[in-house]
Amino acid sequence: MNNHSNEIQELALKDVMGDRFARYSKYIIQERALPDIRDGLKPVQRRILYAMNKDGNTFDKGFRKSAKSVGNIMGNYHPHGDSSIYEAMVRMSQDWKLSEILIEMHGNNGSMDGDPPAAMRYTEARLSELSSELLADIEKETVEFVWNFDDTEKEPTVLPAQFPNLLVNGSTGISAGYATEIPPHNLGEVIDGTIYLIDHPKATTEKLMTYIPAPDFPTGGILQGAKEMQKAYETGKGRVVLRSETAIEKMKGGREQIVVTEIPYEVNKANLVKKMDEIRLTKKIEGIAEVRDETDRTGLRIVIELKKEASSEGILNYLLKNTDLQINYNLNMVAIDEQRPKQVGLKHMLEAYVSHRKMVITRRSQFELQKAQKRAHIVEGLIKALSILDQVIHAIRKSKDKKSAKTHLMELFGFTEDQAEAIVSLQLYRLTNTDVTALQKEASQLQDKIQELQLILDNEKELFKVMKSELRSIKKKYAHPRKTAIEAEIEEIVVETEVLVPEEDVIVTITKEGYWKRSSTRSYAASKPEEIGMKDTDHLVFAKELSTLDHLLMVTDKGTMLYRPVHELPDLKWKEVGEHLSQVINGLDADENILAVFDYHEMDPKQHFLFVTKNGMIKQTKVSEFAPWRTYKSRGTMCMNLKQADERLVNVYLVPEDSKQDVFLVSARGFALRFNLSEVTVVGARAAGVKSMNLREGDQVVNGILLREGEPTPITIVTQRGAVKRMRAEEIEQLTRAKRGLMVIRTLKNQPHEIRYMGESRDQLTLMTADYQFHSIEENDFPISDRTSNGSFVTNEDKEGEVVEVFQTLDIQELRQENSEKS
Repeated sequence: MNNHSNEIQELALKDVMGDRFARYSKYIIQERALPDIRDGLKPVQRRILYAMNKDGNTFDKGFRKSAKSVGNIMGNYHPHGDSSIYEAMVRMSQDWKLSEILIEMHGNNGSMDGDPPAAMRYTEARLSELSSELLADIEKETVEFVWNFDDTEKEPTVLPAQFPNLLVNGSTGISAGYATEIPPHNLGEVIDGTIYLIDHPKATTEKLMTYIPAPDFPTGGILQGAKEMQKAYETGKGRVVLRSETAIEKMKGGREQIVVTEIPYEVNKANLVKKMDEIRLTKKIEGIAEVRDETDRTGLRIVIELKKEASSEGILNYLLKNTDLQINYNLNMVAIDEQRPKQVGLKHMLEAYVSHRKMVITRRSQFELQKAQKRAHIVEGLIKALSILDQVIHAIRKSKDKKSAKTHLMELFGFTEDQAEAIVSLQLYRLTNTDVTALQKEASQLQDKIQELQLILDNEKELFKVMKSELRSIKKKYAHPRKTAIEAEIEEIVVETEVLVPEEDVIVTITKEGYWKRSSTRSYAASKPEEIGMKDTDHLVFAKELSTLDHLLMVTDKGTMLYRPVHELPDLKWKEVGEHLSQVINGLDADENILAVFDYHEMDPKQHFLFVTKNGMIKQTKVSEFAPWRTYKSRGTMCMNLKQADERLVNVYLVPEDSKQDVFLVSARGFALRFNLSEVTVVGARAAGVKSMNLREGDQVVNGILLREGEPTPITIVTQRGAVKRMRAEEIEQLTRAKRGLMVIRTLKNQPHEIRYMGESRDQLTLMTADYQFHSIEENDFPISDRTSNGSFVTNEDKEGEVVEVFQTLDIQELRQENSEKS
């Protein structure tokens, strides 16, 4: 009991965990998940190839049950379970995963649809012909061997690899703290690049890319991004775009279909087809009639059949952007180099391979040289023995046994032990005159081979000649044309709104208090105009028939610009109140109101917004500054910097770039100022603008309008006492900006008038009093008077209170009439 207690150690958990995890990490990095930079194989792959080769399960012999090979590999070299071995074996047989398969397999070895392979008891496998090039010369002491897990067999630490398999077939894996994603390449291109590097050791990555321009995926496709590819090849890390090969084909009846013949590398075809069919079913875009997978033994083919008049280019762009028809492929080239994981570029990988092959050829040459020298020595002894054959036979006959015969030959004739062994082992039929000639010929050939091998070992140029010759022979035998097309630039995919949104005419309404909605023309036509859902205290700011492909810009009285495509407005019935913008827009004040709404189909960059504020500021800003911003769905953007807490916008206009119109302002105390729009500078969205009017203390701008060019502009003025008057704005002579202006109402000592509203005379106004009494007036019912008139009363201030708000009444009946005329 005491002995056991002495063996117990008290260690901190963090120290134990750190030490054990470090060992585990080192193991899985070096011995499981990452490929070796020299032969491009992970340990399990190397063991599969070596074991099958050792068992004679090669391309020139029949197939064997996969289970037999897996059991042999697991029992001798890889004790990690049969499933991991079989999965690795299957992957090496899948021609949609590897550029050049290393295992040939009979039976179901999976599919591009993600189908699992058949169990190993049902499939048969053997090495491919190309894998023999990875294993060539392994028996010639070309690579290091180590003991296996139970010290019963030896296995290679690396394969001789007569071609750069790491680049040709690529690799993918995840280990502790490291991951690798090396794409497959074209065998012929990789060999050309390797040969060029052998001849030009100082070659740049850019120059190597003239031979190896980009990966070549077994599934083809189109790779975009030459600059990104060069960065990835230089650093070992980068991202390119991989796009499907597609074509648009004509069909009967004027319809079209999109045909996909190649998809990006490692994309699951079945999931891709399912995703595209879901888009059709959920009607995320209109125009797709059917999605079919027509893949057969002749090749991959996915058909997206379109409806008549559907935009084939637009739908294709949408599918490229929203499905795996196009993917971002991330290169992360990590490999084990000198027992350590390193992120390596193209040149370093080729350099490591060339260095490995140099070692392999050197060791092979040394092995073959020793073998040739040993044979030459024996042949020399045999030729000498045949020249003194009678004496040799006499000496052997006198000997008691083989050992004494060898001793006599060495003592009497000066043969070495090896030569004596060869002589006493010589068969009688070899003692012919013709065999002497054959031996002399063999001796000559051996001397030539010795000289050749010695030259390879002594001269690096000769060694590289051999290396290049072997690479060229592999290229000649196995190379095939490139499958993946290359495009220098990454094409930006622009999905037009027309593709995403079915075009439909709708009635859009937006109220002062911020309720918005769109209603179908059917819902509008089925209702009475006055049945529009709206609060009693609210009124319409905007009501218009628009297309779902149109856009809206909305300005609030606190200097916030809001954007919405019409199709994103809530689709509600005409009788419903609508959605309040505070439900989706953050950052708005409780008392913030919609001041003006502008619709457009395409933004005109030659237009400006004109903003007028209550405290006498004015500015112009380009419309283009309010192109849709990234966070438009949840936030507005500033359109004018309102520096004072009580500052408000009173009006907004959209004007052409070189407009010659005049600005007309009226203040609450009855002053009017007119000046040319050109005096208002064009500034940014966050600017505060310039002074528009020189206001007296306590005064404020009621409104600012633009006067029509070339014709008189009648205006309507309403005071707090309920007086209404009309006049021509041109009665106020043109001055310059920032002046006080001229009076447009007569000053009274008792109960003076204060202007509550000024606007261009149109059709109908609604006046609201302090007691929430509403009065509708027809503006044309009031005659044009001079600027000193105070107008006619339409409300009773004593009974109903002051007029607190005036707004133009939108004619819903007129909207209905326009709609019926269109339909």
